[in-house]
Amino acid sequence: MTPSSQKPRTSRIASFLRNGRHCSWQQHPLGTTKPRYLEQLENYLRKELLLLDLSTDSTQELRLQPYREIFEFFIEDFKTYKPLLSSIKNAYEVMLAHQREKIRALEPLKAKLVTVNEDCNERILAMRAEERYEITMLKKEKMNLLKLIDKKNEEKISLQSEVSKLRKNLAEEYLRYLTERDARKILIADLNELRYQREDMSLAQSPGIWGEDPVKLTLALKMTRQDLTRTQMELNTMKANFGDVVPRRDFEMQEKTNKDLQEQLDSLRDDYEEVCKEHEILLQLHMTTLKERDQFHSELQEIQRTSTPRPDWSKCEDVVAGGPDRWQMLAEGKNSDQLVDVLLEEIGEGLLREKDFFPGLGYGEAIPSFLRFDGIVENKKPTKKDVVNLLKDAWKQRLVEEQKEKFPDFFFNFLEHRFGPGEAMAWAYTIFENIKLFRSNEVMSQFYAVLMGKRSENVYIKQKETVAQLLKEMTNADSQNEGLITMEHLSTVLKSTFPFKKEEKIQELMEAGGWHPNSSNADLLNYRSLFTEDEEGQSTPFVQKLWEQYVDEKDEYLQELKQELGMELHNEVTLPQIREALISIDPSLEKQTLNSYLIQAFQLPMKELPEEGEEKEESIVVQLKIALQRLQMIDIRRMGSREPEPAS
Repeated sequence: MTPSSQKPRTSRIASFLRNGRHCSWQQHPLGTTKPRYLEQLENYLRKELLLLDLSTDSTQELRLQPYREIFEFFIEDFKTYKPLLSSIKNAYEVMLAHQREKIRALEPLKAKLVTVNEDCNERILAMRAEERYEITMLKKEKMNLLKLIDKKNEEKISLQSEVSKLRKNLAEEYLRYLTERDARKILIADLNELRYQREDMSLAQSPGIWGEDPVKLTLALKMTRQDLTRTQMELNTMKANFGDVVPRRDFEMQEKTNKDLQEQLDSLRDDYEEVCKEHEILLQLHMTTLKERDQFHSELQEIQRTSTPRPDWSKCEDVVAGGPDRWQMLAEGKNSDQLVDVLLEEIGEGLLREKDFFPGLGYGEAIPSFLRFDGIVENKKPTKKDVVNLLKDAWKQRLVEEQKEKFPDFFFNFLEHRFGPGEAMAWAYTIFENIKLFRSNEVMSQFYAVLMGKRSENVYIKQKETVAQLLKEMTNADSQNEGLITMEHLSTVLKSTFPFKKEEKIQELMEAGGWHPNSSNADLLNYRSLFTEDEEGQSTPFVQKLWEQYVDEKDEYLQELKQELGMELHNEVTLPQIREALISIDPSLEKQTLNSYLIQAFQLPMKELPEEGEEKEESIVVQLKIALQRLQMIDIRRMGSREPEPAS
């Protein structure tokens, strides 16, 4: 509350008390025990409280105002105790302001809770859809397997009937062959008998034909008949012994057929057993899926019961300055979390405009050096454009000067040189409140991160150097100096400037620059438009994509370092372990760059960094989580491929 606003309120209370004193002599008897001055103050307080609108959200703040006015009047009335009472009031005012800042700082947690709730809902819906799809596919697979089992059973029955039929045909063929064989043997015996009889008749009719002795021929005939009888006996014996024997060729053929059928039967039996096992597994999986579905359903119901509904962002159109058109422009392409940031910035900008003064934060060690002040400082109320231009001028001067002093000290010295020692603190508080509020602005957010020590200024400097190098390479590719290059030249420049980027990353940069899959490599591009900024310092999508890829590549590099160490975040890591891990994931890392990473991770002075192989290396340890956080602050990037290039 300003002094100008206190005087009218104090005079109003004084006039009320004068009226109250005049009335109190007439209304209260002489034996009243309560002091009239106290009674008049209570009447004023009661009247003011009745006039307040208790239906608004700021009821508690409004209820304090009548008490504050009475206390101020009380201080003015009692001159002797005025210093003590004023110090008590100021202490409570500072504490109330501190509590308001804490409440304002906790408000983003509500937005984070809503975001987490939305993510959970999306994940549950995705899991339910995936589960529904898997159940459908499992049912289809089950039906296909059942059909396959039925088909295999039918094939088995058909094969069994075919085997029975083949066995029956084999028996019939065997009987037929046996009958033919016996008939043939009888026919051969009859023919032999006839031939013998004809020979006997020929010998009897012409005994001198052969010119030999008949006695000798008779003896030969007798011996021949004896041989015939013996042969006939052997033949009968063989008939008796091998009459039921199947020919070997037929036996082998039938044996081969039987073996093939048996193998088919064994294969079908194995397939059937495998299908049965798979069916059992599918049933178990189905039961497990049902249990998980029921569990997810219960979790979904619990989340739906406890979660808040999705916000209707269209309600903000009438609240934001500029109406629906400006809100549509602010909300375009942003998710819920980003919309909350935009809304908070809009609300915070209005509150920041209403503030005329900022309370000093004091001289504590936790307070940044450029904000150490006790008292009240003026809010200069600059526009966002003015703040961005001021920050750009500060960066220009920082890049020109030698970076000997710390960045917060440089920032305050810059403000003193620009606005004078008397106005520097007011501008420091004003700039700080603005860059702390407008996190979506690139210039402000990067300056705030460097100013608060959350990021090294070398990150900003290296990013600006990279953008300048890209512009230089594109200018060199523009041989006609017309400000135009082809998409093919753009791709070549990007690949030469970023040799370790993957092909999809290069394509993302080209798409951010205006290339699309249907365009030709000969299409011309106004490359200078890729590096322009608007009046509030917002860069083009091409430069924003460059920054996003840099942040992602740094995270991947540090994650690869963590995996190479193979430790948990709470474990302690020694200096040699981090050195070996960095050399392993990035063999092209120079010694000077490697030492700078180690100095940052272990917070060592350059002269205290031990050489490789020294004994005291093992004694320097740090928690892995802290080391990764420290490396995240600086400009750390891959210097070469992890795999060595093959020799040509």
